[in-house]
Amino acid sequence: MYKFRSMVANAEELKLQYAHLNELQWPDFKITNDPRITKVGKILRKTSLDELPQLLNVIKGEMSLVGPRPTSFGSETYKLWQTERLDVTPGLTGLWQIIGRAQLEFDERLRLDIAYVERQSIVFDLVILLRTAVAIFTQKGAK
Repeated sequence: MYKFRSMVANAEELKLQYAHLNELQWPDFKITNDPRITKVGKILRKTSLDELPQLLNVIKGEMSLVGPRPTSFGSETYKLWQTERLDVTPGLTGLWQIIGRAQLEFDERLRLDIAYVERQSIVFDLVILLRTAVAIFTQKGAK
């Protein structure tokens, strides 16, 4: 998926160095004031502009506007009950972006992804898109 770079080039290697600061359960990784994020990256993330290039993925049919967010984890990361989220096209935004954004643990996010998969509809997608816009503009649950 396309994104603006918001972290230093060797962010993945630095993850091991900062593992002791991780605030979420593995496989998630989050550090308040993450030192791997660049100055411009902080602005891009705060405004969610780092996600803008993913519209190209939507145009190419690789993503949808709404659906479970893509992850960098391989399918082996997921427990059997969690794999249902992999059955649909990933989206720019999803249910957990409007409910908790970066504050939710991995299992909680997957439960919301599966709830979306089981209830998806055009009306539900429109509600999620509208609430995503509100979350971005109010910076509710900012990254």
